[in-house]
Amino acid sequence: MDFNHYYKTQAYIFKPKAPQYDFQFDYAKYLKRKDIEYQSYVNDKISHAERKDVSLNEKFSQKRLEILQNIDKTNMSSRSKEFLKGIILADRTEIDAQTVQDFNRSGLVHFLAISGTHIVVIFGLFYFLLIKILPLKHRKYAIISSLILIWLFTVFIGFGSSVVRSSLMLSIYFIFILLQRKPDLLHALALSAFIILVFDTQQLFDVGFQLSFLAVLGIFWLNQPILSHFPKQDNRVKKIIFNTVSISISAQLATLPLVLYYFHQFSFISIIANFFIVPFSEIIIVFSFVMTALIAFHLDIGFINIAYDFIIQLLLDIIHWFADFDTLFFENIPMNFMEAIMLYVIFYLLRFVVLKFNIKNISGVIIAVSTFLILRTGFDYYESCRSEVLIHIFSKNKLFSVKKNTSVCFWIDKHSDKQKVINFIINPYCASRRLKSFEIRVLPDSVQKVVYRDKIFKMN
Repeated sequence: MDFNHYYKTQAYIFKPKAPQYDFQFDYAKYLKRKDIEYQSYVNDKISHAERKDVSLNEKFSQKRLEILQNIDKTNMSSRSKEFLKGIILADRTEIDAQTVQDFNRSGLVHFLAISGTHIVVIFGLFYFLLIKILPLKHRKYAIISSLILIWLFTVFIGFGSSVVRSSLMLSIYFIFILLQRKPDLLHALALSAFIILVFDTQQLFDVGFQLSFLAVLGIFWLNQPILSHFPKQDNRVKKIIFNTVSISISAQLATLPLVLYYFHQFSFISIIANFFIVPFSEIIIVFSFVMTALIAFHLDIGFINIAYDFIIQLLLDIIHWFADFDTLFFENIPMNFMEAIMLYVIFYLLRFVVLKFNIKNISGVIIAVSTFLILRTGFDYYESCRSEVLIHIFSKNKLFSVKKNTSVCFWIDKHSDKQKVINFIINPYCASRRLKSFEIRVLPDSVQKVVYRDKIFKMN
């Protein structure tokens, strides 16, 4: 389907249900925050008619769709095509599950999704080309033109939340420069958040919004103190290496409590992976942008396609290699809201220790860490004393679970997708209940009821 036609079909409408239990993701609430009250399924009988009232925004969307279709026609490998569509056109719908898992486990998912790095690099490309064309006295027009082009790019790829955030932060930062005022990161950050929330207050609950602003705040709070402990940056290579390390550490420490709270997983390999991959991200993003531009103008140049395909395949293989370090990947990490807040208190106090290593500053961190450990021990003990029996509805099947102390046993239907059950039921449950182990058993088809401790549980 495209944006140049109206489509007619029969749809079956239903309202998403709230989750059964507190440990499950509330998809109904997530949709409601996006003003979506209902979902629908359509059948295969679809008729269409040509439109005469296509809006300007829909024309941009149609052009983006055509470029996506043109990428599919190139002779690159499917993985390279999917990567190109994701990194520049924000279309990750066809990326295979293994690639997504590799990016998640290596801590490089921010590289695949269009974020601040992409916008800054693309802005830098526009600015570099414009200053080569415009005279020196008109440099400010190069900034203005580059900002206009960035916003056209934002419109073109469909006003994605992360792209709008990044474009807005960048625009406010350079408006300070154009007004000949000293750029202030905190003011730019606060103004960006205010503008976004004026238009959509629900963004406050968006995980991407929270992580983006916390990452920037983390860089503001900890980057310079960390950088001050590195050797003198007397050449460009040292500046790139040391800034990459300090920025990566600052951003990851700032977002770590929230990542653990929402996703309950962390990979230590992500620190090393970011150190090796991020310095080359600028080259990859520029090359991908040029490739997209060439394809948009129907310039299918064979040797460039081969070169791009080779580089991306190599990149994906390296990321897969990083993702395979299972011993450095931890999942089902328990973390509740109070513990996350306490971790942010530790992060706040960490700056003073890095700036000045003395008894007073160290004592503050030690007290905060001790408080965190006491809280965590208390929550662990509370959950270990609880026993729980639950019936879980997953797709068209029912699962039966019995929790005792720090372990749980799940009985599942033999027709259930075991991996999906683990991903969407077992892992969230184990993280929520702070369990150390789980066991999976298969229920016979004939089972209709389960009796456990004098209670009857219906399985059909």
